[in-house]
Amino acid sequence: MNFRDIIKQRRTIRKFKQTPIDKEILKELVDCARLAPCASNKQPLEFIVVDEKEICDKIFENTGWAGYIAPKGTPKEGERPTAYIVILVNKSRATKWIGHDVGAAFENIVLAGWELGIGSCIIGSVKKDNVKKILNVPDDYEVDTIVALGYKGHDSTVVDNDETVKYYMDEKGDFHVPKRPLEKVIHFDRF
Repeated sequence: MNFRDIIKQRRTIRKFKQTPIDKEILKELVDCARLAPCASNKQPLEFIVVDEKEICDKIFENTGWAGYIAPKGTPKEGERPTAYIVILVNKSRATKWIGHDVGAAFENIVLAGWELGIGSCIIGSVKKDNVKKILNVPDDYEVDTIVALGYKGHDSTVVDNDETVKYYMDEKGDFHVPKRPLEKVIHFDRF
């Protein structure tokens, strides 16, 4: 699969097989994240890999899932992520562009993961103070984003649709994600 195919096929996954992810793969995903571009090359991001079931369960309890179709879009027991990568910001190294840094890092994680057969869900709905305590994160760091990981337990497909942004789940449990058609978002030379 070439890189453009990975970009076009990658979708958010919200239900996972309960197969553990090898630690070397998780390490590789963090390596891809650390190599992402960052403002002024300040390198403010650090990462906590969580794959111990007890800690994964605690992280799961402090995250929100599939807002448009909650609670049926929330993974049930036996469908939950088998690992997480928690993206931390070292406050002393952060710039005003930190959101760009985080976005580039998590995009590298999800694309590299997809190429390796790993599904992911970028979670912004996080009880960050609770996660910080669970993971013993020092005060000079903040929890920014969590990437949930696992081998995909459902399909997710793009539907060209400019009428709604709300994704939905069909009767088989597969997701359908509206994306604005290219013709609606591309402009050349002027608006």
